[in-house]
Amino acid sequence: MEMEHNMEASPYPYPLPDIPAIPSRRFNVTEFGAESGSLSLCTDALQEALDACAKEGGGKVVIPPGIWRTGPLRLHSRIELHAERGALVLFEPRAELYPLVSSHFEGESAIRCQAPLEGENLEDVAITGEGIFDGGGHGWRPVKRFKMTDDQWKALLASGGAVNDQEAIWWPSAEAMEGEALVRQLRLVGESAIEAYLPARAYLRPALLSLRGCNRVRLEGPTFQNSPAWCLHLQNCGQITVRGLNVRNPWYSQNGDGLDLESCRHALVEDCTFDVGDDAICLKSGKDEEGRRRALACEYVTVRQCTVYHGHGGVVIGSEMSGGVRAVRVSDCRFIHTDIGLRFKSARGRGGVVEDIVMERIYMSGIAREAVSFHLFYAGVEGSEGSDEQLCEVTEETPVFRDITLRDLDCTGAATALLINGLPERPLERLTIERFAADTVHGVVARYADQLYISGLELRTEIHPDIQLYKCTNERISRSAKQ
Repeated sequence: MEMEHNMEASPYPYPLPDIPAIPSRRFNVTEFGAESGSLSLCTDALQEALDACAKEGGGKVVIPPGIWRTGPLRLHSRIELHAERGALVLFEPRAELYPLVSSHFEGESAIRCQAPLEGENLEDVAITGEGIFDGGGHGWRPVKRFKMTDDQWKALLASGGAVNDQEAIWWPSAEAMEGEALVRQLRLVGESAIEAYLPARAYLRPALLSLRGCNRVRLEGPTFQNSPAWCLHLQNCGQITVRGLNVRNPWYSQNGDGLDLESCRHALVEDCTFDVGDDAICLKSGKDEEGRRRALACEYVTVRQCTVYHGHGGVVIGSEMSGGVRAVRVSDCRFIHTDIGLRFKSARGRGGVVEDIVMERIYMSGIAREAVSFHLFYAGVEGSEGSDEQLCEVTEETPVFRDITLRDLDCTGAATALLINGLPERPLERLTIERFAADTVHGVVARYADQLYISGLELRTEIHPDIQLYKCTNERISRSAKQ
């Protein structure tokens, strides 16, 4: 059936990704001594099942209904990990269970704790079923005071942990809190020995799923939730199918992204639901000099029929995009109460080129900030983004955003319909918007854009004028005949 689906006449702009080839062998984790229940860990039995399956040449490893408490698991090639409906896999939030490994985080090489679900340089790997994978993120993540009500903050303090001197951030442990300064110092001096980072292990929280350098990946069906950091992180992977997932992180979760495709090629993301604490569906390609040197673009990505209930952005490109992002198609998505809808972000120093992007039939409601945002002064701190008049030299560190088409956008409720903050030295180039209806406070606010073409614009705003352009060139804007 999978091969038939892969070869059918397709409405997608790019060929469908290859589906992993998984042998028909079946391994039930209970055959290796795994016992369901809340009182003991079954890490060894689950890992033994995965290892035995790999030794036999691959197959399906089945987790039946029940509660399965475990430490981190390492995946193998030609394996499908299948959590049946009713299965709840709880990853124990104890840092000492998670070895430190060389990994990637926020666009750079980094030493992190092994992910609860970890795989590197694999071929033909799948995670399927209707079960739930819970990353135990509450035992890892810091929480910022301003994101809590008074009662929630009091309850958090009463649970234990540690609070910084400003009483602005709660940490699950003193080790985690103190680890931030230690890791910063180790990175400053270029320390690469894993042993040096052991005292900060509780701070080096992992993604729930980390796949690096893998080919033919299928994620279909499960719920992934409560991650220590990003939920699903695929880095330098190819031939990726992500379908029918439910991805959940608390709305206040620090670095609580949903799906991050970093330097990935030929990916399909469809029929997924996200409710997360940071960007929901995010395309990246490395950060600054390391990302430019690696030069691995994120490309040939299709996203369709996805719903985002909460997140800093619905579909996001950046801010780590130094290797480039191109050939992206997004369609028929819904964003409800996200901070921003379609979000493009970068900063001086990144470099990289974002181009050949088409996003259409996007429906948005209750957006806190901008329905569509292009921000090339992104600073990564709440409320810190801005713009300036400084004209800098154009170099390889200058990010480039160009040849982007948006059409058939509809937004009811947002602070701003369209915000563009381009760079004075390299404005946003050739943005085309066809048919955009928005009921918002502000309409179009654009700074430093060249060849901005908008047609079929329909605005109802509280603030006038509803179109404000500053230092834009070669623009052409026409309203809908309805206005």
